[in-house]
Amino acid sequence: MAGSDLLPHGALKGVKVLDLSRILAGPTCTQLLGDLGATVIKVENPKTGGDDTRQWGPPYVVDAEGEQSDLSAYFMSANRNKRSVAIDIATEEGQQAIRRLAAEADILIENFKPGGLAKYGLDYNSLKDDLPGLIYCSISGYGQTGPNSHKPGYDIMAQGFGGIMSLTGEPEGQPMKAGVGIADVMCGMYACIGILSALHHREKTGEGQQIDLALVDAQIAWLINEGVAYLNTGSIPKRRGNEHPSIMPYGVYETSDGHVILAVGNDSQFQRFMKFLKLEGLAGDPRFATNPARLQNRDALNAVLIPTVQRYTTDEVLAAMEARKVPAGPVQNLETLFATDQVAAREMSIPMETAAGPVKLLGNPLNFSRTPVTYRHAPPRCGEATDEILSSDTPFGNG
Repeated sequence: MAGSDLLPHGALKGVKVLDLSRILAGPTCTQLLGDLGATVIKVENPKTGGDDTRQWGPPYVVDAEGEQSDLSAYFMSANRNKRSVAIDIATEEGQQAIRRLAAEADILIENFKPGGLAKYGLDYNSLKDDLPGLIYCSISGYGQTGPNSHKPGYDIMAQGFGGIMSLTGEPEGQPMKAGVGIADVMCGMYACIGILSALHHREKTGEGQQIDLALVDAQIAWLINEGVAYLNTGSIPKRRGNEHPSIMPYGVYETSDGHVILAVGNDSQFQRFMKFLKLEGLAGDPRFATNPARLQNRDALNAVLIPTVQRYTTDEVLAAMEARKVPAGPVQNLETLFATDQVAAREMSIPMETAAGPVKLLGNPLNFSRTPVTYRHAPPRCGEATDEILSSDTPFGNG
């Protein structure tokens, strides 16, 4: 769509977010809201140096004088499009500042332990009568109710408790977490969906509400087919490494110079794959002719496929599969990924200028035809906007 058709602001322009969250789940949510145009004020504890992830490095941004800043890569991954204020909520002055900001906000998001904000008079029950339109999103490890509600929650604990680690890793190896904090990230996305739904309800009724979201609940929700399969059969699924419980062949195969991903989704694709490997006889073998048969005889099929694929280079397999319309792909490292024309075309690496110097960040994957995402504020230093925001009669500006 032509540039003149794009509006100069995001879809959430005018929405005001007070962010009392830290680490990853809450900040992921509020970064998404900020990218969509919302004004986000991030509250950080001046006694601790701010969000915990400011200390989760290296790497850090180093300024022109060679001084290390508090902008770690981890922190920057989830904190653009926010303005930071340093407030000690343990003080009466800090609590008053939060109440004032909450009175201006449409949304408050926090990830304290259940009950942790009650002693400061900043929990939902303490605010809802005075602020009936406030959307108050509470993220915790296990939720506001249940026997585990008092326990802290970290991504790896959610992955462990929530079952996904039991499905991940090599069959004879350790249970394995994902390479990034995916339980946190997905929880942040569920939080964003919940908040947008609550905003829609408020537009119709004027009513705010509390959203109670647990890391573990969110992780259980994305067990998807494996979770539903267990619930309906009682059969505990096994770790299969990169292989698929319901499709064969599907996984990572070694080539003569690396690895290739193969995702042979139906019988006709399997026949074309076997023709390339000069194993046409396997396509007609009753043990392998259909996907259910291939699953039943997985080990026997792999005993032939693995050494055969190893005779070809990665490029040879990829070219042959593309020509035969069989799904296949490379296993890239981040150097090769970010060097691709595809990443450049989709603007998935973006430059920004922080107070400590230039950085590159991951782009937002949402592409709108009218209200594009915007990158207005680089990840802030701790308390960078404290004086400006707390001294203003309109701390969120015009939204």
